[in-house]
Amino acid sequence: MQVQLSAVIITFNEEKNIERCVLSAQKVADEVLVVDSFSKDKTKSICEKLGVRFLEHGFEGHIQQKNWAKSQAKFDYVLSLDADEALDEKLAKEILSTKDNWKSNAYKMNRMTNYCGHWVRHTSWYPDTKIRLFDRRVGKWDGLNPHDEYRLPSKEYVPHLEGDILHYSFYTKAEHLLQIEKFSSIGAQALLEKGKRSNLVLILIKPLARFIKNYVVRLGFLDGKAGWDISTLSAYANYLKYKKLSRLQKQSN
Repeated sequence: MQVQLSAVIITFNEEKNIERCVLSAQKVADEVLVVDSFSKDKTKSICEKLGVRFLEHGFEGHIQQKNWAKSQAKFDYVLSLDADEALDEKLAKEILSTKDNWKSNAYKMNRMTNYCGHWVRHTSWYPDTKIRLFDRRVGKWDGLNPHDEYRLPSKEYVPHLEGDILHYSFYTKAEHLLQIEKFSSIGAQALLEKGKRSNLVLILIKPLARFIKNYVVRLGFLDGKAGWDISTLSAYANYLKYKKLSRLQKQSN
């Protein structure tokens, strides 16, 4: 028996990406639900034109928003996509096949990122395997904001679907820098709330370790300039996060 599937997408000011995402989701889903954080651009009008279910809900964090969004889905079987993502043809076929023969609580898949026009096939950005197809009655969104991940209540085998989620991340390096500034603040606050501490050693070592992992261990140099930019900016993001955590510690004392 074929299961019915809800594609769930959270948005905020995603007029640049949302149409591609929705059209992709509509290939496999019986419902497309968009939960929006009161966008100021054309996100809502684009979604209404495409005929999706559109709900608005105040944003308290990526994890909180995704958990609320999945609770609003019409069906228990959920495909979760970010607004800047789409399914490639192979993955879409895999999902349709899985709907006809659903056997697991969750399924994982690779995500391939387009960075300033270059498809990244190395660094920690690929294969970037994630659980994105699941029975919402089993598991929840968890992690450390702004980096969410879907977790099952116990360890179990999670089948891997062929194909990729295509992630259209940053069109320019400047966009990446803006996100680093925003996400490093969110990440530092989340670490503080978890009781984590920062010090000079961590501020220096964490960025260096991140660069070596991305550029050397995960072969980022094979992605040319994109690999260099991702590796150096990922290191900078780590530096900024722990620098901001140190500042928050001083303010809280």
